[in-house]
Amino acid sequence: MSVMKTHIGRRAFIRNTSLASGGLVLGFSLLNACKPKDVKTMAALEMPKEWFEMNAFLKIGDNGVVTIMSPNPEFGQGVITSMPMIVADELDVDWKNVLVEQANFDQEEYGWQFTGGSQGIRRRWEGLRMAGATAKQMLVAAAAETWQVPASEITVSNGVLSHTGSERSAGYGEMASKASKLEVPEEVSLKEVKDFTIIGTSQKSVENQKIITGKPLFGLDYQFDGALVAMVVHPPAFGLQLKSFDGSRAESMPGITNVFKIKTLEEDFARGYFDTNAFTDVVAIVGKSTWEVMNAKKQLDVQWEPIAGSKFKMDRFGTQVDVEVPSGLESTEGHYTQMDEMATRSGTTTRKDGDPEGVFASAAKTLERSYTCPFLAHNCMEPMNFFAHVTEDMAKLAGPLQAPVLTAPTVAARLGMPVENVEIELTRMGGGFGRRAYGHYAVEAALISREAQASVKLVYTREDDMTFGIYRPSYQATYKAALDENNNLVAFQVKAGGIPETPLFANRFPAGTVDNYLAQQWEINSNITIGAFRAPRSNFMAGVEQAFLDEVAELAGKDPIEFRLELLQRAKDNPVGENNEYDPERLAGVLRLVREKSNWSQVPSGTHRGVSAYFCHNSYAAHVVDVVMDGETPKVEKVVCAIDCGIVINPDAAANMAEGAIVDGVGNAMYGELTFKDGSPQQKNFDTYKMIRHAEAPKHIEVHFVKNEVDPTGMGEPPFPPVFGALSNAIYKATGRRHYRQPFATDRPPLVG
Repeated sequence: MSVMKTHIGRRAFIRNTSLASGGLVLGFSLLNACKPKDVKTMAALEMPKEWFEMNAFLKIGDNGVVTIMSPNPEFGQGVITSMPMIVADELDVDWKNVLVEQANFDQEEYGWQFTGGSQGIRRRWEGLRMAGATAKQMLVAAAAETWQVPASEITVSNGVLSHTGSERSAGYGEMASKASKLEVPEEVSLKEVKDFTIIGTSQKSVENQKIITGKPLFGLDYQFDGALVAMVVHPPAFGLQLKSFDGSRAESMPGITNVFKIKTLEEDFARGYFDTNAFTDVVAIVGKSTWEVMNAKKQLDVQWEPIAGSKFKMDRFGTQVDVEVPSGLESTEGHYTQMDEMATRSGTTTRKDGDPEGVFASAAKTLERSYTCPFLAHNCMEPMNFFAHVTEDMAKLAGPLQAPVLTAPTVAARLGMPVENVEIELTRMGGGFGRRAYGHYAVEAALISREAQASVKLVYTREDDMTFGIYRPSYQATYKAALDENNNLVAFQVKAGGIPETPLFANRFPAGTVDNYLAQQWEINSNITIGAFRAPRSNFMAGVEQAFLDEVAELAGKDPIEFRLELLQRAKDNPVGENNEYDPERLAGVLRLVREKSNWSQVPSGTHRGVSAYFCHNSYAAHVVDVVMDGETPKVEKVVCAIDCGIVINPDAAANMAEGAIVDGVGNAMYGELTFKDGSPQQKNFDTYKMIRHAEAPKHIEVHFVKNEVDPTGMGEPPFPPVFGALSNAIYKATGRRHYRQPFATDRPPLVG
């Protein structure tokens, strides 16, 4: 049993009202939880007579019912269920007696309200456990004082306190009032992993009932009496800006109330890291219905003009940087030409071990390959939308947002009001993938509401969403490997860059496995806005690195898994360098597990098999992809996945995330591509931007977890990047062709050899 200092005072933990009905209200800034369950689904459970409504709390009613608030936004990754499971387990309450609610934005109470980077469970793990354990310890102390028995003799099970010697017992609700008057303990004891009763069990999402019955949950569902509908018109190409507009024809159309320009960010505003916005000057159309506003958009007379090269200041979490925005209308063909040219130059060295140049010059065998990928659009199922009601001294907003803690200060600054006057109600998101971390659409909604002097609901069309920017960047990476006369890897080099950022992770595998190693990077500025896309940068680097390693293994005449395991054994026994980010034993562990579960050496007739393994977001994932040929078209038949993400809170939900990541990875690897001509995105809707169809998804997916007692790490993103490499390797086995440019479906590389 581990002991943890609470590091919190009484006022920070307990929100003690009169507690007329005996409730214990525990406010704690590290709590997360979920949406309330429908009362009818808990028919056997009577509600307490009185709830003490607070912003951040764990509360216990007089009948033992427990409610936990959730500050982290939910977009399908499952924290809305798994986080309260952690609290409930340490509290030792029956999961059936837990109600959960989504908290709204409140920075003072909840701190860093952000969903992204697969950090939710990892960052909240200790705090959530401490919240449950502290409440439990105070309830035990209250029972001990009431019964005049030692606290050490009291046992707890499913929310019932018992003392065997005196044959007394009581539910949590009976002791809640007294517990609330006790001092918060300076330290609490946490359960051993073996004693978990809820953590590690599969629980259904607490929102399933609402989802399948179509109850309002998402931003697009949000209703507010009298609210108008708003849309925006932005430049048709990156590199253009608003010159002038004539909205008279649109304003004369039925249902239209306003047409005006808004400027989302002032010129001298120091942008935060997630204040990305290519089009700060847009035209807003406000009306009574979505259909009327959409029709009015078509009647706007708008003139555009080229932008000049510029700079703006950005605060990258405490570091002030100048960001350059070049002029010009960019095209995909020009992008690839620029990247090809950069690949021939020497980049900026970020890591160097040994003498890679010298070893390459004298190596028995060398192999060099370059890989390229396009921009990708996020294409969340639910397009961007946000509600806003802004008055002179306050702003009420509601909608789907991954980073309210970062968006609220920008809204407040732009409206010229204190951030505490900005209320944000968090709705469930119909997909995020990093796109909803950028809250420009919330700022737009607030400004439109203020200008129109009305409540408005801003809605993007799919075309608006797909052409507004914030894409996965276009990347290129060149790999080079050297083998000695015994086919041992003796030198390795990677040079990677992109538009407008580098994807390089210099200290990840195979760094640390080879004596002579060189990592270099480069970047090309662009006026096309980019941002986080599921497993940023890793979603490219994992695929190309693992495809290249398979080709190196083939050159060395070695089995792909054995080749990787040999390198990882070197990194474990005698690592090169001191800054290797990964644990070689854990990475080797998922490879061994996927080898076993896929029955790697026994390939069914007509099946072609590829493997990949990668570390990112503090977790390890490996995939074996089985491909069969349908005529000349490769089809994914089966994927076997092995993951080490530490303790798995909710196994079914974790498996669901892995399955979704695998399907998403296959789709993006095969079909994902956004191209540009003279600054204009060429794919504006799903008729030209292909998403994976049901018939193209893997027919079978198996997900296996490494069992250990490591604290939980990332789960939403780590299974995504390895898919690209495993699929590429399997397609090579099936067709004899290797792919060096994504998407694979349109890549026509020459035959190898």
